[in-house]
Amino acid sequence: MPEAPRSAVDKALDLVEAVARASQPPRLTDLAEEVGLHRATAYRVLVDLVRRGWVLRAGDRYLPGTAVLQLSSSAARNSLGALAGSVLAALSERTGLMVNLQVPEVDRSRVIDVVRPDRLAMISSLNGRALPVHRFAGPLALVAALAPAERGPYLRAAEESGHPLDGPEGLLADIEEAERTGFAVEYGRNEQPVASVARAVLTRPGAPVCALTLVGLGPDFDEARLPGLRELLREATDELARILSGTEASEVTGSTETTGAAGTTETTGTTGTTETAETARVTGAAGTTEAAEAAGVTGAAETAETAGQASPQPESPSRPLSTSLSLSPSPSPSTPTEGPA
Repeated sequence: MPEAPRSAVDKALDLVEAVARASQPPRLTDLAEEVGLHRATAYRVLVDLVRRGWVLRAGDRYLPGTAVLQLSSSAARNSLGALAGSVLAALSERTGLMVNLQVPEVDRSRVIDVVRPDRLAMISSLNGRALPVHRFAGPLALVAALAPAERGPYLRAAEESGHPLDGPEGLLADIEEAERTGFAVEYGRNEQPVASVARAVLTRPGAPVCALTLVGLGPDFDEARLPGLRELLREATDELARILSGTEASEVTGSTETTGAAGTTETTGTTGTTETAETARVTGAAGTTEAAEAAGVTGAAETAETAGQASPQPESPSRPLSTSLSLSPSPSPSTPTEGPA
């Protein structure tokens, strides 16, 4: 598939990023070469970026401008990690488990924040790592929350790694189960004896913003404790969705849980979700509304909207837990373990 031509926004952002990551203030020739633009084109874009404060010119060299510095300061207060920090900390304290925050990328998810209790220090936090959907609960929850038409890149990445898509042990069955229940659960798929459960955060159907994942040792997720952990995770993801969308708690999600002789049945209904016009998320995941503006550059405002709103499905009892999960406590590993997320 041929690569789409770069827009004015692409060129402007490429230059801003090149200036920001340079080890020393670059010259025009350096920048043009790094981002693959003709010198005249790079110069015209830089003139506008300097005028708007995104780049500062010092002689024949360029530095990050005041607008970048202000944005960085604002992002430290208003970024997804900052907004979700208190939710992660509270969930970890309530469960005694590691909690991580993941965002979708082109064909996997990336861990951007982690709260890990001391007792689980032997499990790797995976902070900053990109995780494939067929090995971790976090990306599985995110993909299950996407509209089916948007799942292709994640499925291809799993297939290229040798993981089956079809059959009872295939990825499609895992996605179907996670979509049906609203939770992705895995036991030791990435590393024994680590297990995890994840749930996507949505401000509107079919467009997950991020996912929260509980991570611990296998016995932490036994049959007796798992329903309670799922409910605490549900509350945390609903709270984060409320924070991100600016809605009241009752408007984000209504959930009920009933327990009978046959087991636990959970039902979730999404009602009254309010979208804010100012909300924009720039990631590599498909199926998400993205907006990018680069002021001062001709034609620099572009907006992409995706259709395919998938209605959330009511939950029904999960498939039986893996028989390989021990319900008695396992000895803690003595060496660092790369845990699932």
